[in-house]
Amino acid sequence: MGVPLRQAVKVGAYVMKNRLAGRKKFPLVLELEPLFACNLACAGCGKIQEPADVLKRRMPVEQAVAAVEECGTPAISIAGGEPLMHPQIDVMVNELVKRKKFVILCTNAVLLRKRFDKFDFKPSPYFQFAVHIDGLRERHDESVSKEGVFDEAIAAIRFLQAKGFRVTTNSTFFNTDTPQTIIDVLNFLNDEVKVDDMMISPAYAYEKAPDQDHFLGVTETRELFKKAFANGNRKKWRLSHSPLFLDFLEGKRDFDCTAWGIPSYSLKGWQRPCYLMGDSYAKSYRELVETTDWDSYGRGRDERCNNCMAHCGYEPSAVLATMSSLRDGLRAMREV
Repeated sequence: MGVPLRQAVKVGAYVMKNRLAGRKKFPLVLELEPLFACNLACAGCGKIQEPADVLKRRMPVEQAVAAVEECGTPAISIAGGEPLMHPQIDVMVNELVKRKKFVILCTNAVLLRKRFDKFDFKPSPYFQFAVHIDGLRERHDESVSKEGVFDEAIAAIRFLQAKGFRVTTNSTFFNTDTPQTIIDVLNFLNDEVKVDDMMISPAYAYEKAPDQDHFLGVTETRELFKKAFANGNRKKWRLSHSPLFLDFLEGKRDFDCTAWGIPSYSLKGWQRPCYLMGDSYAKSYRELVETTDWDSYGRGRDERCNNCMAHCGYEPSAVLATMSSLRDGLRAMREV
């Protein structure tokens, strides 16, 4: 696995501390969205379908830091929108790193080399860039609906590596993918580009996404990843996931969704019930946890959840299951 040992140990200790304190619901990672605006219009994304006045807004740094401190999570994934369109994104990152939070800055990397000198980013064991890569050149450019993005993203990754940054990738897969397209892009990122680790997830069917025809169902997802993971590929790749989540993707294990484990905080507040569905918003993380009817969501409870196997709902389930089993815990430690 590609998860840094420092991060794995700190998150493990954090989970154990909360369990010993008797807390049943607590955040493992915060999905922080300081803006909704983006410089791409990806066919499978519904995040930019906001009114013009909302797309113009940028979250103040103080507000973002306050949300992180309120929920207490050790790890933050900064997304959007495109975070590099936020003029103070470096200030936000540096404030969180000073607090020894693990910060993942998600970006499509189109603006990275152009704007890098305007920001004050520094390499740190608490900071990494996560570049969006959905496939090799043709596949990725089709996914983001713009030619040339793949080449620029790979150039940006090499640019960051040369400067000493930890660089990871995140890849979303659709029913237009095959086991071979997944194998090809992960082999490329793992062996040729040599990114530090890779996050993968089946696409979620955003209600507002322009393309509604290419989202995966549960059976399709399991078959796709089972075949892609075969022949030792899963062990070879530096994947930033717990072993149980990868088991889940290929149908060896099943879990209930724990959306409260990776909550989403945006310009609108704490999003119910998760990063992918915005039914309503709470003013605080405590309000989100205590007033959301969690039992009404998940496969078999809400039809919008029936085909979801996304990491934001099921990675925390896998982590908590790992921490509840000595055997699974030892396995995870061996594979870190």
